[in-house]
Amino acid sequence: MEPQIPETDSIDKLAEFWDSHDVTDVEDNLEEVPGSVFQRSGDAVAVPLTPAEREALRKIAAARGLEEAALIHEWVKEKLLRS
Repeated sequence: MEPQIPETDSIDKLAEFWDSHDVTDVEDNLEEVPGSVFQRSGDAVAVPLTPAEREALRKIAAARGLEEAALIHEWVKEKLLRS
C-alpha cells in the first residue's frame, strides 16, 4: 500500500513525512498541474539586459557580495532618492 501525502499546511508535518519518504513512494497519487504553480508578485519588473550587461552586473554583484537582484534594487533606490 502506497503512503498518503498528508493533507496539511503544517510545515513540521510535511517535513516529517518527506524525511521518511521519496516522491517515488507516492507517484501514483501525484497529478500533473497545467501551467505555473507559483505566481510572481506584481512587484517584480523584468529588465532586459544584453549578455555583456548581464555579465557586468554579475561581476559587480559578486564583488560586493550581493545577489544581482539586490544590487539592482540598491541602484534603483539610489536613483529614486536623487529624483
